[in-house]
Amino acid sequence: MFDFLSDYDDPTLLGAFWVTVQLTVLSAVGSLIWGTLLAAMRVSPVPLMRGFGTAYVNIVRNIPLTVIIVFTSLGLANIFGVTMGAPDDFEAKAFRLAVLGLVAYTAAFVCEAIRSGINTVPVGQAEAARAIGLSFSQILRLIVLPQAFRSVIGPLANVLIALTKNTTVAAAIGVAEAALLMKEMIENEAQTVLIGAIFAFGFVVLTLPTGLILGWLSKRLAVKR
Repeated sequence: MFDFLSDYDDPTLLGAFWVTVQLTVLSAVGSLIWGTLLAAMRVSPVPLMRGFGTAYVNIVRNIPLTVIIVFTSLGLANIFGVTMGAPDDFEAKAFRLAVLGLVAYTAAFVCEAIRSGINTVPVGQAEAARAIGLSFSQILRLIVLPQAFRSVIGPLANVLIALTKNTTVAAAIGVAEAALLMKEMIENEAQTVLIGAIFAFGFVVLTLPTGLILGWLSKRLAVKR
């Protein structure tokens, strides 16, 4: 039943999932950084920053991820000549553009998760911090964000799981991750259901432990009010 796998050795299968893991990790780090900055903008006392953060989140969340990923390739790379530091390496350029697109999209959801956590912090704490002379950035960095992150580990875990599954869209611009290999195997073999089950199991292996671990952390680090 598994004879067709002999044409796709283990390094090929593992390599495809390793690319998926790399996409997920790099995009998660970038999304957390950019999403945190967007959340800070959304609660900023500066109207221009608040308007930019709000507009970015509302626009990006309503654009399909496939459109964003394809735009990074056809728009940024082919039209504007953005090479992401790899002008002659198609695979590296496609990978970096995919990370850029995933960060741009996922950060909007990270922003909203963190903003919901910020809203759980009692207003009195910020007012007390202002009373002793702390600036907005100091209040956010020292008082609000540490509590906000502890409050939203669960929601951020859901965003990370969604990001892991969304990496499959990178196949649209030729990134050699798991979904692209699955498509190639389905086109070449007559084992569609079995191949789909194998790759589905691979994604369960990637996402289930993440949800369980972060769910446990969420309970352990929850802020007691």
